[in-house]
Amino acid sequence: MTRNVNLALQGGGAHGAFAWGVLDRLLEGDEIEIAAISGTSAGALNGAALRAGLATAPGRPGREAARANLRHVWSEVARYSDNSMVRWMTSFLPVPTRMQRLAEMMSPMAWLEGVTRVFSPYDYGPFYHNPLGPIIRRMPHPRLDTDAGPRLFVTATNVRTGRVRIFSGAEVTADAVMASACLPTLFRAVEITDPATGRREAFWDGGYSGNPAIFPLFGADLPRDVIVIAVNPMERDHLPRSPVEIQDRINEISFNSSLLRELRAIQFVKRLSSEGRLTGRNMKEPLLHMIFDDELMTSLGSRSKVMPAPGLVARMFDAGRSAAQGFVDANLDHIGARDTVDLPPLYG
Repeated sequence: MTRNVNLALQGGGAHGAFAWGVLDRLLEGDEIEIAAISGTSAGALNGAALRAGLATAPGRPGREAARANLRHVWSEVARYSDNSMVRWMTSFLPVPTRMQRLAEMMSPMAWLEGVTRVFSPYDYGPFYHNPLGPIIRRMPHPRLDTDAGPRLFVTATNVRTGRVRIFSGAEVTADAVMASACLPTLFRAVEITDPATGRREAFWDGGYSGNPAIFPLFGADLPRDVIVIAVNPMERDHLPRSPVEIQDRINEISFNSSLLRELRAIQFVKRLSSEGRLTGRNMKEPLLHMIFDDELMTSLGSRSKVMPAPGLVARMFDAGRSAAQGFVDANLDHIGARDTVDLPPLYG
């Protein structure tokens, strides 16, 4: 029997390749049918590739098209690995060759951070480009402007207001996906015209306001079950002491905060329902599931998120497939019946 679910895809840079592995395994089988997708940052990239593929055809052909899209996206992302990222950044800057070589022999992440503290993406002039645009537009199955396939929601952060912006339907374009994945120290804000006001708005990474946003998946016509594919660890037992560790943990906490707020709200609704206080109210009680590998994620610093080396991407992919298989084996029969994640320990 096929189970209908919604997917919530968390953002986390190169760690998003974990979600690629999860999706590849789910697409390989026929146990799960995807009704809607909410994605942020790398999750938006995964969501766009997934949805565009599934929209090409029903059944197995659409699933294989989605797998091909995801494979294309991450093979291209992996090209921007360690030293290639350094060369990409420094190609815009007047850095002597010998100094650049010295930097490449040292930590690429340290060099990249030093550059982004001194130079803004707006300093690159006519040499600036966002590499995500070509990656999205050159997918084997690139069409996003179609009503076929699962519904797709993409989260970005409005720079002017600081509020969450959910793109859906025809609004989900390559630019919207780029906006969702726009880290402001690396990329210029993506500007998109608001069709309601005609105003040109600038957007940054959706992780600042919804990582991922779950509330768009509560539509009355969508399944109750939401599977969150998480790539940011909630907890770290090790106390951060060095400047690098402290900054890494600050980033993790800030990018998890919106998800924790939504989980807390969902649990509140569940408690009201269990107490019989929602009788007569038109309110859906979602069923939550989660696929993650905190052991792997806590073994890595969050700075590896901006260093998508091929080896790291492959490791993430394999871990994601393994985690998805474990979820299917343990929890498939519970979809549609109950939660498979205990919410209070996540946010309490």
